[in-house]
Amino acid sequence: MFATFMIDQMDALLLARIQFAFVISWHIIFPAFSIGLASWLTVLEFRWLKTGEPIYVEVYKHWVKIFAVVFGLGVVSGVVMSYQFGTNWAVFSDRAGNVLGPLLAFEVLTAFFLEASFLGIMLFGWGRVSKRMHFASTAIVAIGTMISGFWILAANSFMQTPQGFMLGADGLLYPTNWLEIIFNPSFPYRYAHMMTAAFLTTAFVVGGIGAYYLQSKKHQEHRQHGRVMLGMAMIMAIFVAPTQVLIGDMHGLNTLEHQPAKVAAMEGLWEDARGAPLVLFGIPDQENQTNKYEVSIPYLSGLILTHSFDGEVKGLKNWAPEDQPPVIIVFWAFRIMVGIGMLMLLIGLFSLYKYFKKQQFNPESKLFHRAWMMMTPLGFVALLAGWFVTETGRQPYTVYEVIRTAESMSPVAAQQVATTLIGFIVLYAFVFGAGSFYILRLIAQGPKPYEDPSDDHFYDHSVTEAQGRTLSGDKHASDKTKGHDEGLEEPADDVDEGGLR
Repeated sequence: MFATFMIDQMDALLLARIQFAFVISWHIIFPAFSIGLASWLTVLEFRWLKTGEPIYVEVYKHWVKIFAVVFGLGVVSGVVMSYQFGTNWAVFSDRAGNVLGPLLAFEVLTAFFLEASFLGIMLFGWGRVSKRMHFASTAIVAIGTMISGFWILAANSFMQTPQGFMLGADGLLYPTNWLEIIFNPSFPYRYAHMMTAAFLTTAFVVGGIGAYYLQSKKHQEHRQHGRVMLGMAMIMAIFVAPTQVLIGDMHGLNTLEHQPAKVAAMEGLWEDARGAPLVLFGIPDQENQTNKYEVSIPYLSGLILTHSFDGEVKGLKNWAPEDQPPVIIVFWAFRIMVGIGMLMLLIGLFSLYKYFKKQQFNPESKLFHRAWMMMTPLGFVALLAGWFVTETGRQPYTVYEVIRTAESMSPVAAQQVATTLIGFIVLYAFVFGAGSFYILRLIAQGPKPYEDPSDDHFYDHSVTEAQGRTLSGDKHASDKTKGHDEGLEEPADDVDEGGLR
């Protein structure tokens, strides 16, 4: 019945767009979180190698379990998303595949292979390889996640600000300059903005959980772990949150130059204006090309966007209604993203104040710790809001001003898209619900003591030579190793299973 209602109310194009938005919204959360977690785990292991303090390895072993789940969920959601290019968006894949296909292949060859090669050592190599080798593996996985982000953002930025290609007579895009394609006008700003967002999101998750450990009576044995988590997260909030504001400003100037319609939708501006006002609140009415219940501050939007009180900003009426993005989504998603960003900045200033007062870890600082706990999920909300601004603001194009979204869809029926959308919703609720529940259980358990911090016998074998020959099927194993095994120790019963216990 629900599928019938969806078909009656929506066409196949709208359903396909909703489906892709649903899938990519889940996908962006986990890779962004894994980018931040991998880098943070690298810092934790470096601190342990440098200081020898068990607290760092205890926090590492706790969070590497969470990283494993997050990484796996990111891979699963990415595979599902990529299949849609061949099902719902086959025309787009055909027309843009000459450009986007190699970029996505480079991501697999340079990043995913790198991550997959060293992820096993990172997760299961503790006590089996040297400490330096294990640290190198963690660092390589972290580098791999950032390289992965590089290629994905390069491909998506090409869709925002395309260059370095030619449009063939057959309607296909053909690359003419790969450096221009990769380093297109919006890429440097979008890559920096996205990586910083991933680090900040992770920092506020880690810091919020650290604050929870400091306040929770059930986790008194984890107070020291909470100090490490919150302390390192505070550094990110104090220094990186202001940096993100500056990067966002530069990104906005770049978007104004190359995608002015998107900026007009973000600001809710319909008419050309010098010294344009900043619309704090309003309900965009796209049908009548105006805002209802508008509350604005004169000149402020023009000052932010052009760095001048009399700078000119184009209004949405410069574009035909069918060429305008869905304004209400872009308008409010932008305000959610900016609002959370300002909260992160305030928490950074609050953290700086508490640091100088030496009260950041004091259990009596309940307001401070609750502020961090409140911020725990908001980084993900800001990520999604920013992604909605970027992708919805590009409409009605898949490749900006080159390929329209309506021209990109496969010839599929609305019923088919509605059925798969419902299937995705049910399946995602089960898979990601279970994954999220397991992550919450790990957080509730807290870090475990590092049982043997001073003695990692990574060259000890778990079986003797005689046992190895027997397992391999050698019938004369006992004769060949008689006398040779004497004095060899039996394998320990408490072999650390990859550091994940």
